[in-house]
Amino acid sequence: MVGMAIFASCESKKAGDTTDSVTVATDSSATNAVDSIKPKGAAPAWAPDIKPQMQVVIEKLASYGDKPIPQLTAVQARKNHTPTDAVKDVMAEYKIPAPVFNVDTTGKDIAVEGGNIHLRIYTPKSGSGPFPVIVYYHGGGFVIANLDVYDASANVLADKTGAIVVSVAYRLAPEHKFPVAHNDAYAAYKWVVDNAASIKGDSKKIAVAGESAGGNLAVNTAIAARDKGIQAPVHILAVYPVAGADMNTPSYVKNAAAKPLDKPMMLWFVKNYLNNMGEAKDPRINLVAAKLKGLPATTIITAQIDPLQSDGMMLADKLKAAGVTVDSKNYDGVTHEFFGMGAVVPQAMEAEMYAVGELKKAFGL
Repeated sequence: MVGMAIFASCESKKAGDTTDSVTVATDSSATNAVDSIKPKGAAPAWAPDIKPQMQVVIEKLASYGDKPIPQLTAVQARKNHTPTDAVKDVMAEYKIPAPVFNVDTTGKDIAVEGGNIHLRIYTPKSGSGPFPVIVYYHGGGFVIANLDVYDASANVLADKTGAIVVSVAYRLAPEHKFPVAHNDAYAAYKWVVDNAASIKGDSKKIAVAGESAGGNLAVNTAIAARDKGIQAPVHILAVYPVAGADMNTPSYVKNAAAKPLDKPMMLWFVKNYLNNMGEAKDPRINLVAAKLKGLPATTIITAQIDPLQSDGMMLADKLKAAGVTVDSKNYDGVTHEFFGMGAVVPQAMEAEMYAVGELKKAFGL
């Protein structure tokens, strides 16, 4: 079976909406407030070593009382509260100001096979370009989540690298089964390669990045670029990627009851995205069995309290064995979806800055 990623979603943007208005900037005034964040209860049995700020986010998420995702349809699950909602509420409770990023956003719809998909383009306010470009894929097990849920990650990457981030609203399952998300991801990357100049981008400095299901899409896009003979990305950033077809890895066993991602959710994602269980062994899902030789330098980030921790670590090992340059870091005491929570979780800020450093190095900045 295959492990899919979770980040419960807000309702998706309406089709054809090409106006995005998310303009935010960095503010370091909240450091002391972050240190004051304390859990209300004891550490959960499934995470005795959880960091206090991470636990507070998980407590807040649980407080909404939403039905577990495996008990819902995909449409219902997309309306559940998200870890992003929890972070925003923790910030409000502790009077932590919203980060402000030196970034403007615009929206664009592009044609893909069988329809259209939406791109949100984050452009640095400072400088005139051409800027490096990061094509970014959000998480959600190919079933839930949207650009808004992962807005913080895209903003941080754009602001701190000084690059344009193109966040891709690939189509979701079960309305669009495997391999639609994978095909959309590649189509978005190819559009950026062909049209970088139109968005003030540098066509020779394009990276791919993603979280969870999006981490899988980032690696797959690089593989597709290699196999189709188009320009390769200069770097891959994969944050706790879906990379295997084995739900009995050490981290799946240890973190079977973890939050916000647990094993029952994995099974739910499988049922919704794949056409049949045999597809779990397809190398586009089971990346550890894919041909990885010739891929660009790759950065992999994993979390200790995450069923997908082993997936990311195994992928790093397989990439190294294939001769790919790999840099990887695991962050203790945090769960799946911690990346992008830098406003309240110190380890998230560390991971974000690590990712930024790796991307800037790839861009020659």
